[in-house]
Amino acid sequence: MNMNYKIAVCDDEAEQVEYLAALAGDWAECRGNRVCIRPFYSAEEFLFHYEEEKDCDILLLDIEMRGINGVELAKRLREENDALQIIFITGYPDFIADGYEVGALHYLLKPVSGEKLNQVLDRAEKNLGRKGRAVFLRTAKEVRRIPVDSIVYVEVFSHKLMVHTLHDAYETKLSITGMEEMLGEGFVRCHRSYLAGISFIDHITKNTVVFDDGRTIPLARNAYEGVNQAFIAYYKEDVRIV
Repeated sequence: MNMNYKIAVCDDEAEQVEYLAALAGDWAECRGNRVCIRPFYSAEEFLFHYEEEKDCDILLLDIEMRGINGVELAKRLREENDALQIIFITGYPDFIADGYEVGALHYLLKPVSGEKLNQVLDRAEKNLGRKGRAVFLRTAKEVRRIPVDSIVYVEVFSHKLMVHTLHDAYETKLSITGMEEMLGEGFVRCHRSYLAGISFIDHITKNTVVFDDGRTIPLARNAYEGVNQAFIAYYKEDVRIV
């Protein structure tokens, strides 16, 4: 099944960022995956973004950078995220031991070849599938790691976003559009204020989405056809439409 991934490329050399982003794009096209590739030109820039959106699946990270280096950045990330696939890029083999201490998936020596990067990205994809994708939500008191496959639906009210899982609900300040982009495939917008996890839908009516556990959310009239098609495409068989 084709997947959506968010890949970050962090290097203080613009040419390297452009080169690695192009290679990652080629890998995604070859594998039939959809990717969002974001460039960062320092560890500080990446951290600033990461504090707002902890949505990165794969990080191509240069070790030798001005300011915070790649190893120090990886140590900070590992304090709260063990699922992120970190691939170190370095011009010096002396840094390899440091990379493995922070749970790096692999290291690649510059100049990086497309063939070698493809092999490592394939491993990263397998690891992500094995561990299951997750989103990191900043609540009022903490940052929570939420497995994507536990999210039943998302709703917006009073300028706040509520993420409803199988057993809990979490409040965050993300926009519903931002959350939709983070979750990717497997979720469908059924209303301007609601996002539904397709795998949890039991059936739909003309104006309601009904989940397996009996919970319901509204279905906008202009969203019915799109939700219906997404629902049918997900299950293909044994779909019950009321």
